[in-house]
Amino acid sequence: MAIDRRGQEDYARPVRRVLIGVLVLFLLAIFGIWRIDNPRVERFRANVVDTVVPSFDWALAPVTRVGRMFEDFQSYARIYEQNQELRRELQQMKSWREAAIQLEQENARLLDLNKVRLNAELTFVTGVVLTDNGSPFRRSVLLNVGARDGIRDGWATMDGLGLVGRIAGVGDSTSRVILLTDTNSRVPVTIQPSGQKALLIGDNTLAPPIDIVDNVEDVRPGDRVVTSGDGKVFPADILVGQIVQGADRRLRVKLSADYGRLEFLRVMRTPAAEGIDTTGRLIAVDETPPTEIDQVEATDG
Repeated sequence: MAIDRRGQEDYARPVRRVLIGVLVLFLLAIFGIWRIDNPRVERFRANVVDTVVPSFDWALAPVTRVGRMFEDFQSYARIYEQNQELRRELQQMKSWREAAIQLEQENARLLDLNKVRLNAELTFVTGVVLTDNGSPFRRSVLLNVGARDGIRDGWATMDGLGLVGRIAGVGDSTSRVILLTDTNSRVPVTIQPSGQKALLIGDNTLAPPIDIVDNVEDVRPGDRVVTSGDGKVFPADILVGQIVQGADRRLRVKLSADYGRLEFLRVMRTPAAEGIDTTGRLIAVDETPPTEIDQVEATDG
């Protein structure tokens, strides 16, 4: 018998050899039984299979579970791919939805331009905004209509909601619009319902301040502001905005025009004021025919 390094007898190695020999003999016996061609041995093999194989379900359970796990993993992979595809389609749908909203808003603005009720004496020309100064608070824009379309300096421009500015510079096919937010803009307005006269002063903000001419106490936030027509700068009763109170406690006008999306502008054809050719027309003429006394006095003189 073998002895290990500590001087003790080692029983494991002989037992292992015996077990290996018994296993080899058992496998050889099974091989021999399965190779014998005999009716009795065939019935014996059938009985062994019928007895042993049904009881092997517990041994096949891990293999079955691993197969199901693999199938589930494939299903999860397909679901992940479908989820990614749905995400891509959803992103495309969002971009299409944004484009549809922009088209809807553009259509609404065009409809507003066609439905706004104005003075029947006023006509208009609709132009497309080409460029602007690129500032977050835009002060001027360029239209694709000009002298060939009959545009003149000083005419009012508006979108589908309210007054935007006035024409300041006309070319053959383009014209420039100075916005109400420009620091050079001064517009006489009327505050409703109090009827107070005021002056809208541009300061490069979307809520320019207002200089009240008369009684300030009659003006309240939310009052409607329209053009007054004073000085013939703009036609009267064009909507400008509403009165609000700024952070500096100063009364300002929240402009009705959508300055964030100026794409189409309506240029109002303002009729020119009647001119006076001679100063004599300013003095009333007495057209009463002279009497006989007046004629005699004139002859004596």
